[in-house]
Parts: sequence; structure tokens; C-alpha cells
Amino acid sequence: MKLVYYKYAFGIIHLYKIILILLLKKYTVHLEEVILQLNKLHTISSKLDLQQSERLAMFKIVADYSNKFINELPNVKGFSTKEPQLLAIDNTPKELKNILHLYQTEVAETGINAASGTHMGYIPGGGVYTAALADFLAAITNPFASVYYASPGAATIENEVINWLKKVFSFPENTVGNLTSGGSVSTLIAFTAARDKHQIKNDLIKKSVVYLSEQVHHSTQKALRIVGLEDIIIRYVPLNEYHRMKADALEQIMKEDVAKGLNPFLIVATAGTTDTGAIDPLQEIAVIAKKYTAWFHIDAAYGGFFILTSKKEMFNGIEEADSIIIDPHKSMFLPYGLGAVLIKDKAAALYSNQYTANYMQDAVMDELVQNPSNVSPELTKHFRGLRMWLPLQFHGVEPFVACLEEKLLLVKYFRLKLQALGFCIGPEPDLSISYFWYPFTVDANEKNKQLMQAIHDDGSVFLSSSVINKQFVIRIAILAFRTKKETVDKALAMIERCLQKVQ
Repeated sequence: MKLVYYKYAFGIIHLYKIILILLLKKYTVHLEEVILQLNKLHTISSKLDLQQSERLAMFKIVADYSNKFINELPNVKGFSTKEPQLLAIDNTPKELKNILHLYQTEVAETGINAASGTHMGYIPGGGVYTAALADFLAAITNPFASVYYASPGAATIENEVINWLKKVFSFPENTVGNLTSGGSVSTLIAFTAARDKHQIKNDLIKKSVVYLSEQVHHSTQKALRIVGLEDIIIRYVPLNEYHRMKADALEQIMKEDVAKGLNPFLIVATAGTTDTGAIDPLQEIAVIAKKYTAWFHIDAAYGGFFILTSKKEMFNGIEEADSIIIDPHKSMFLPYGLGAVLIKDKAAALYSNQYTANYMQDAVMDELVQNPSNVSPELTKHFRGLRMWLPLQFHGVEPFVACLEEKLLLVKYFRLKLQALGFCIGPEPDLSISYFWYPFTVDANEKNKQLMQAIHDDGSVFLSSSVINKQFVIRIAILAFRTKKETVDKALAMIERCLQKVQ
């Protein structure tokens, strides 16, 4: 009986051995196939991780292109009506030189040349070289700047830029802030905090009032709609002859609204309007805001950094705001994509934006305001702080201030020259934006539109237009760091040339 049992057991073991050998063989074959596939994919995927020799060669090509682009800026047109072509993605690898040629002809040479000093139309951007180096480093090292736990150094740089801005605008140390993509998102963050602070929701929305200037940037109304305040009451406060909000008119309107049982919720003042560069009477408005316990917001996206110049006194009262927005990609001459918001009420800002999830549990022990993500709708974001931190570390602040002072003088020079050519000019500007028109005796608006079109067709320098007090006007916005007296002289020659064509 035992012998039969042993034979049976031996047979079972032998069968298992056979099965195991077959399985191992199958596994070995499968493993070999996996390894072959991995080797094949490794050869292809490794093309993304370039070798040093390739990186050096590519860096030289890009550096050569960059230097050529910058060196030729004084001689290129400020605006082109050319339509871009050939930019579709066809998934076919191309040589870098060919890609850069395509970029030059289809991107750099179309539309507004925003890197040139000849951009004097909309509020120009900047693009200082040191900021480009910062963006290169940010892209190479790729830190996750939104959460302190993930990258303490990057988050600290973001916060140190905010700390510097607090000092510039005399905001308290416990103010919170965020570096955003620009004024629109900055406004969104500020208004969300204001909404949550004052609990503007449900039936209270239709009883609450926002007070604006007609010169306010359109991102204000857009932000109100996005944050769910589309049905809020909007009052447009009358302006004086310098396009500044009338403080006495504002108070009268608010007084009347209170008598009607309405809720004065938000006042939006501007420190440098887009159309005319006007600065509202910030100090007077601050007093009124406190009187009615309204949230006082200041849009300083364009004009904010002129507080560092001889115009400092015009910004008195900005430190009284509950929130302000500033765009370093405007009056700090940095590349597009860097705005900032400062909010005094930390609790309101955190309530609107701070959130946690299980997969973020390792980060929740950090101080809340150390994490830029807690003061913004963004979690993943570009490491924007480096593009401002590095230029300030390298240049210091003096060249930026000198550049701003230079723009203030250039607009004065421009206006004097325009007057000599027979143009009408608007009131003395607060900052570096002004406007003008030619006093044609017949169909003045239509003829000035023709003049504007001739200027665009010429394209030597880019200017833009607006309608102010029902008058069609041509705007000059002098802010690009490369705009110099020679650039203004080029613009004047173009205007005179185009005027001859439409007279």
C-alpha cells in the first residue's frame, strides 16, 4: 500500500515538475519578448533625452537665432498684416534650423512685434534677456513651485517675490499674494476673496453693487461673471476731464444706494487705465470704501510700478486697498505670462482656494501660505517667480526705475512733437499713455480712422486706436524697455508720412 502511495506521489511531483518547466519556459519566452520590446522602445524613447554634444549644438543654433533676432530689432517693422501659414503639426521630425526658420517667418514676422521698441500700441510687454534665461532654467530644472513640500526653494522664490511686492506697495507683512499668468487671473483671485469675505451669494447678489470707472479694464466685468456675480448691480462713476473717477460722485451714488436698501460691496479703482493711463484718486476712494465697509480693489496692472518713480505721490492711498493687481510683464518689462495679486485678508483668500486631497497628505503640514497653490485656482503652474527674481538679483532695481522715468519723458516729447505737426492731443497724462487726433475739417472721425489704417499698413511702428468722448483717437502707449527717443522719432516720421496720404 505504501509503495502504491509513493509511486502515486512521485507521479504527481513529476507532473508538477513538467508543468513548472513548461510554465518557466513560457515565462522565459514571454520575458525575452518583453526585454526585446523594452530595448526597442528604449532606442526610440531615448531620443527625448539628448546627449551633451547634441544639446551644445542645439544651444548654439538657438543662441545664434536669438542674437540675430535681437540685433535686427531696431530695423524691423513693428506690425505686419501677414497671415501665418505652415504651422500645422504633421508628426514628421524636422531639423532645428528649419523649425526656427518657420518660427521666424510665421510667428516672429506676423502681427505685433512685441519684443521691439516699436510696439507703442496696446500696453507693451517686455522680454528682458535675463528673464528669458530664468525661463530656460525653470524649464530645465522643472521644479513644482506650487507646493512648498515639493520644492521648498522654488516656492520660497515665489514667496520672496510676493514679499518684495508687499514692500513696494506698503502692504502689511501678513498680506497673501500669488504670481499669476496676468491681470485677468489676478482679478479673478481678488474678486473671489472679496465675494467670500462679504458672503455675496444667493439673493444678496442682486442687491449688491460694484462701482467702476468706464475706463476700467474689461477683465473686471469678465471676472465678476466668472465668479458667479453676473447679476450684480454695476454702477459706472463719472470721470473728470483727466479721465479719473470723481470721488464725490462715487460717494453720492453709494449714499443713494444705501438709501434704496442696496449693499455697496466692491469699489474698483485703477492706477493707470488702459485707454489713457489715468490714476483714480486712490486716497479719497479709500476713505469712502472704509466708510461704507466696501472691499477696495485697485487695478494697477499697467501702472503699478510707476510708484517707484517721480510719480510716487499719485499712488498715495494704494496701501489702503484690500487687494491690488500688478503685471510685472508690463511695467517691469518681463515676458508675457507674469501677473501678481496681493490680498490683505488671508482668511478670505485661503477659504476661496485652499483644498486638500489624500494624494497630497504629505504636504498638508506646511504653513498654508507657503504653498502658492493655496492662494490660486492653479495647482500645477509654471515656475513664474524665477523670471522676476533672477532679473532683480542680476540688475538690481535701478535700471528698471530709470527705464520707467525714461518712458514718462518720452511721452512728453512725443506730445510736444505731435502738437508741432498740428495734431490735437488729450489732457496731460498721468503716466506713459496718451492719445491724439488730427483736426480734419470734414468727417474728422472717419479721416482719423483712415489715418489709423494707413499707420497699420505702414507698420514701421505699431499704434492703436480708441474712442474717447465719442471721438476716434489714436493711442500711444510708451512702455517697452527698448523704446528710445530714436523710436519715437521713427513713429513721428511715420505719422507725418501717413497723414500726407489721407489729407
